[in-house]
Amino acid sequence: MAKSDSIASRMYRGEVSYNIVGNRKRWYTLSGIILLLALVGLFGRGLNFGIEFQGGAEFQVPATNCSVETVRDAATGAGAPDPTVTQLGNNQIRVQTAELSPEQSKTVVDALASTCQTTAADVKIQLVGSTWGSEITKKALTGLLVFLLAVTLFLSIYFEWRMAVAALVALAHDLIITIGIYALVGFEVTPATVIGILTILGFSLYDTVVVFDKVKENTRGILGQSRQTYSEAANLAVNQTIIRSINTSVVALLPVAAILFVGAGLLGAGTLKDLALALFIGTAAGTYSSIFVATPFLCQMKEREPAMKALSARVAGRRSGLERKASEKAAKVPAYVSDGSSAAASPGGGTEAEAEAVAATAAVLAAEDEERKSRPHRQGPRNQPKKQTRSKRGKS
Repeated sequence: MAKSDSIASRMYRGEVSYNIVGNRKRWYTLSGIILLLALVGLFGRGLNFGIEFQGGAEFQVPATNCSVETVRDAATGAGAPDPTVTQLGNNQIRVQTAELSPEQSKTVVDALASTCQTTAADVKIQLVGSTWGSEITKKALTGLLVFLLAVTLFLSIYFEWRMAVAALVALAHDLIITIGIYALVGFEVTPATVIGILTILGFSLYDTVVVFDKVKENTRGILGQSRQTYSEAANLAVNQTIIRSINTSVVALLPVAAILFVGAGLLGAGTLKDLALALFIGTAAGTYSSIFVATPFLCQMKEREPAMKALSARVAGRRSGLERKASEKAAKVPAYVSDGSSAAASPGGGTEAEAEAVAATAAVLAAEDEERKSRPHRQGPRNQPKKQTRSKRGKS
């Protein structure tokens, strides 16, 4: 197939179209199911905050001569309350505990060094106070609120307030899904997780703005015609940009998937798995919401406007009128046989020929309507030759 006849080109020209906006209930149902699972994970299991947010102590010890079980027993025996022990690749074991005093920390370090047959200098230690995590959380929330306010103002000025509301709904959709699935998986919330979530905010809005910009272009001056409703024009915009959105998302997801599934899953390098998981879920959710949530929600709000209701009525009336005219003309047109000669329709027969005649007449009516609308309108007085008086005509 030629490049000009690709599915993307045909969708952009409107030759192939999928009724995404018209099937919004289907997409809302799917989003509702995913959101319900995310909320179960968020409020049921809860987030697993790291020591950066809740405070505590972290120890990393070489894992050459010890295992997770022996390290856990050593930390517990040294007085560490409820230690969390995890394997970091093949060379390190991490121990996380609640806040410890300097004396308790030294005791734990000595116990870990003895268990793993190494020196205390080889045991890495990090102590974080609980106040640091609360301050970082407050600053992150403040930055998020400022960001959302700035985005709302920009979208309201560049587009309109309804598009700003639809974009924020899609953004909230992406955030809840990302945080909820993160809680279901049980990954630890670290500063890298916050970075990943802030990154997907920009990606989600970027994808939505691209779609909305095309919607704005397709619906410019839409109230001055009676051929297309607002939802139909917006659905065309979604079809015109869907291939671009999918391609952009696939390119963004490939390296993230490599970090998440290959690096953390197969190779055991779990350093960036929290960042990769947030980016992977958020990017996929942002692509979905910009196509199947933001634009349908925008059309749902726009179709409630009196002007848009009147436009829909005009479009429906025009289409029913064209169908009626086509049926009336088809009744007067003789049925055509396959060889091109005309024959009178017999009673009880000619069903296929009549259908073809109706379709042909409808096409003729549409072409006539297009030609009539494309004619240039005359402006100013009509220039007609002036009649000569009787005396002048006699002289001539």
